[in-house]
Amino acid sequence: MFGGVGFNFCALQSMKPFVVSHLVIWTIFCGSVFCNRPASVNLGAVFTFDSVIGRAAKVAMKMAVDDVNANPSVLNGTKLNLIMKDAECSVFLGAIGAFQALEEGIVAMVGPQSSSIAHMVSQIADALQVPLVSYGATDPTLSSLQFPYFFRTIQSDLEQMIAVADLIEFNEWKEVIAVYLDDDYGRNGISALRDELENRRLKIAHKLPLSIQFDSNEITTLLNQSKSFGPRVYVVHINPDPKLRFFNIASKLEMMTKDYVWIVTDWLFATLDSFSPVNQTSLSVLQGVVGFRQHIPDSRKKRNFVSKWRNAHKGVTNGGLNAYGYYAYDTIWAVAQSIDRFIKVHSNITFVVNNTKKPSHTQGNDLQLDKLKGLAGGSELVNILLQSNFTGVTGRLQFNSNRNLISGGYDVININQNAMTTVGYWSNCSGFSVIPAESLKNKKCKRLTQGYKLGNITWPGGGTERPRGWVIAGNGRALRIGVPRRVSFVEFVTVKDHQIQGYCIDVFNKARVFIPYDVPYNFIPVGDGKENPSYDALVKNVADNVYDAVVGDIAIVTNRTQYVDFSQPYATSGLVIVAPIDNARSNAWVFLQPFTADMWCVTAASFVMIGVVIWILEHRVNDDFRGPPKRQLVTAFMFSLSTLFKTNQERTISSLSKMVMIVWLFLLMVITASYTASLTSILTVEQLSSPITGIDSLISSNWPIGYQVGSFAYSYLTDSLYISKSRLVQLGSPEEYAIALQKGPSRGGVAAVIDELPYVELFLSKQTGFGIIGQPFTKSSWGFAFQKESPLALDMSTAILKLAETGELQKIHDNWLCKMGCSEERTSNSKPDQLHLISFWGLYLLCGAVTLASLLVFLLRAIRQYARFKQREKDIAVSPSSEPSSTSRHCSQVLINFFNFIDKKEEAIKKMFTQCDNPEPQVR
Repeated sequence: MFGGVGFNFCALQSMKPFVVSHLVIWTIFCGSVFCNRPASVNLGAVFTFDSVIGRAAKVAMKMAVDDVNANPSVLNGTKLNLIMKDAECSVFLGAIGAFQALEEGIVAMVGPQSSSIAHMVSQIADALQVPLVSYGATDPTLSSLQFPYFFRTIQSDLEQMIAVADLIEFNEWKEVIAVYLDDDYGRNGISALRDELENRRLKIAHKLPLSIQFDSNEITTLLNQSKSFGPRVYVVHINPDPKLRFFNIASKLEMMTKDYVWIVTDWLFATLDSFSPVNQTSLSVLQGVVGFRQHIPDSRKKRNFVSKWRNAHKGVTNGGLNAYGYYAYDTIWAVAQSIDRFIKVHSNITFVVNNTKKPSHTQGNDLQLDKLKGLAGGSELVNILLQSNFTGVTGRLQFNSNRNLISGGYDVININQNAMTTVGYWSNCSGFSVIPAESLKNKKCKRLTQGYKLGNITWPGGGTERPRGWVIAGNGRALRIGVPRRVSFVEFVTVKDHQIQGYCIDVFNKARVFIPYDVPYNFIPVGDGKENPSYDALVKNVADNVYDAVVGDIAIVTNRTQYVDFSQPYATSGLVIVAPIDNARSNAWVFLQPFTADMWCVTAASFVMIGVVIWILEHRVNDDFRGPPKRQLVTAFMFSLSTLFKTNQERTISSLSKMVMIVWLFLLMVITASYTASLTSILTVEQLSSPITGIDSLISSNWPIGYQVGSFAYSYLTDSLYISKSRLVQLGSPEEYAIALQKGPSRGGVAAVIDELPYVELFLSKQTGFGIIGQPFTKSSWGFAFQKESPLALDMSTAILKLAETGELQKIHDNWLCKMGCSEERTSNSKPDQLHLISFWGLYLLCGAVTLASLLVFLLRAIRQYARFKQREKDIAVSPSSEPSSTSRHCSQVLINFFNFIDKKEEAIKKMFTQCDNPEPQVR
């Protein structure tokens, strides 16, 4: 047992040197590691100290540094130092401050708040591989591709401009005026807004840039200039302005009234949040302004931060704290946590002196570029920063692939009665909502404009109704409305006795009644009074800003819609062909045309047949059909004809005749209705004498074609239908139309005239012998032309629709264009097909069958009665008291006797049968 123990002891003694040596090495390594962990790290901060954003950010960053150093879980054993440099709103001084901070060896740089300075400092940071994390540079062009070391812990202006564009689209405004600073921040922000508006078919109508150091005079000049513009929706994108100079001047210029809309970006609310409560009571100058503020969700961390802020600024409640202060605080934490993870991986922080390109002249300069220190492993720190994901006082802090903060949305703020009211929220996923995005039950990204919701907004002037957002003209200038001075078809529009009048003018004036605001305007006649002006040139003048609109008989065609906007059409138009015609109503025998000759013969024969049949069936039982032969003939004929008018004075008694009459009257009803329809068609359809059957036959011929001066028909015929210009004859008036058509091609006239339907209808209402061939071969309408994107075009369209709904539009049409009777539409159909017997043979066959059957039944009954009568007569003749009767009968005598028999009344025959059955006894 002892031997075993001794063996173990000896083994332990033999291992002791090895274990001890390893313990010593491990202790030395750990100590080396601990000793290599830096005692402190420097963090640079370049920003403007004395500014709305800088004052809040400075305090917030100091608070963050103190909290990081007091927290053992972050940078344990390493102190975070903040080296702050004042940029003083200067790109040059900001660059100098960045160089000075880099000389002291900084791990990362925070700021700057200015986008212009950020562009410069980002290039410096990239060269030295030092991450630059900004809480205030919102310029969208600070992209990850150009500046790979740039991070943004605040939302980019691209997100904000999407929100602004959504608000403009939500309120159905078409044009806006952009007021912005003429620097990287202002220009690039408005450029992003322009792109978003164009995606929605909206636009920035005017851009008003302000210099960086703008003063009151510059603002006054700019706003006075904008009064002459039509849009009244302003988007203001400038730097925070503690004195609110911009809106004070706008108020003095009476631009905070009900006609105006003011949309501001987050600069205003950063300014207002920095005010003390005493200063916020003077917000009356901002009445009705609507804007966006970075959305920071309510949380315990946020409330604790605000509480610490107030304790640090006793006496000034929430003094200077705005959204940028929150983001600056979280920025320090994001950088600190990333540095902590970087140290855990690399154990130390190493700087590399930038001496690869040493300047030739550095003596005498405080700034020694050859001593700038770059961060070794800066790209790895960038990757660590990119993975940041924690909840700060601003909510979730997480970067997307472009190193921008994942958008948390915006609060929609409305200033009303010296108070800032949150009327809704906006996020890139859900759009507008009355509850924050983080509180939505359905958090899926779903943006539908029609589902947007916002609270009630009080606009400038105190109204809650959405402003129109534009005015007709500024500085008292009335609309310049061009009016064609027609010399033909003056019923549409012309100048008479120094007054502009006509159908189109009345439509415009009546439509203005339905526009809910005053439209000052001046009519400007266009034309020399000798011939109609060119309508294409007239419309082009609207695009060239010679006129604000054109009112008249303006056809809406494709090439014109490319440079003007048209109202809702108020008249249907289209090109039609007019040619000489023969009027069928001039024929005295037109009433015979509905039926063919066969049809007339069969119809006449049917009347005769019905008269004969009814006479046969009624003769034995109806006294109306008895009497002298002449009377019976007249009665039968008149009875047949009177069925046409259903005025029969003779009533039918026989059941067979009643059956025949039922079928006959049904046939007669169909025949009469068909005849009436056919005759109506013949009397309303004019038959053309011209061989032209349509536009195709006209194109294929070589005949000359007339067109109206100034009409778009000329360009359409030449450019679209490729008709030779030599075939087209210019005509200036309806009288010239008539003369040219009457002459025809053989005598120097035209074969046809091609013009728009309204002109042709007016021409036909005054002229006879001409008609329309076929249907319109183009579809177009008349409307009023306005400048592109003119809001008046939409309102005028709505007014025209209301005018049509009330029936007033038709009344105006009838008043001007139907004074001599509206022309009926004339077509190119040839003589309409007549009604043939084949169309009614079924009815005639049915009537004939019933009539024949009735006659057959009648004859069978008559023959039966006659046979019975003769048999009775024969029985009486063979009795002892009877005289022998002759047995020889001639055939003709039989027929005569038969007809004499059936000629007798039915009552007489019945009486004869009674006498035969009861003979009187002979007296002996």
